Amino acid sequence: MTIQEEIADLKRQRNAVILAHNYVPGDVQDIADFCGDSLELAQTAAKCSAEVIVFCGVRFMAETAKILNPNSTVLLPDHTAGCPMADMVTPEDIRFYRKVHPDGVVVAYVNTTAAVKAEVDICCTSGNADIIMESVGDHKNVLFVPDRNLCEEYQHGYDAPVVKAWNGFCPVHDKILNHHVRYAMQQHPDATVILHPECQWNTKYNYGKDTVVASTSGMLKYVKHSKAREFIIVTESGILHRMQKENPDKTFYGIEPEMVCADMKKVTLLKVRDSLLTMQPEVDLPADLMNKARVPIERMLDIMKDEHNWQ
Repeated sequence: MTIQEEIADLKRQRNAVILAHNYVPGDVQDIADFCGDSLELAQTAAKCSAEVIVFCGVRFMAETAKILNPNSTVLLPDHTAGCPMADMVTPEDIRFYRKVHPDGVVVAYVNTTAAVKAEVDICCTSGNADIIMESVGDHKNVLFVPDRNLCEEYQHGYDAPVVKAWNGFCPVHDKILNHHVRYAMQQHPDATVILHPECQWNTKYNYGKDTVVASTSGMLKYVKHSKAREFIIVTESGILHRMQKENPDKTFYGIEPEMVCADMKKVTLLKVRDSLLTMQPEVDLPADLMNKARVPIERMLDIMKDEHNWQ
């Protein structure tokens, strides 16, 4: 019996579903029931009725699944899979901001811990930050945590309110600079460049030609419908597996230095199997924390569902 067959058998026994982020290893993506970006995974988790959810990604994502499914057992195959950016803002930071700005609104990128989510007003993802940031209206004091690059992206690109950005960032995306992209363009002059909004502003818009900036789900949709045949993909390398699988007639290039999130790569087939065998490591959160953290997540999901402004 292959390890994939073992996992399939254990899934049936446990009444489990496997959710995987686009950045985890390709063989893990292949055994998932659903593979997507942060928004898609949150939306899927909100509809999930399985007894067990195996979350192949990093901890804040598994926490979100638990918050939205408090009665399900949520497993994170490697309990050390974290997110450096999520750790760049703390609940204490948010509480201090509220003391200084009691009328302030805090928008949190979903790449935050459950404890931080419990302190904020509304969440967003890279795929819906424009909608969410516009939804807060004309508040004078708006704080966006923790990603400065994502905040800057939507302040410049959309008719959103002026927002103070927290000084956080994704180390994988933030390290890619203008000259890295230019070098890839020289190597592949016919390729369309697609970049993640977590990259620095100067990295995304400084080439004298059109570039595409999109979340991972946006990238996947773009390459599927584009008439172009070659693409330079400026995000974590795990997405190349799915892109090539879904578009076998197109060519995809990564970037140098290779963009690899060590935490996303901690999830392996062996760890998925073992988590289903042992039902560990389990993500468990206090009920009161989940209740508080659920509010900003559900506000985001409601906006995406109803397209109504949150005031």
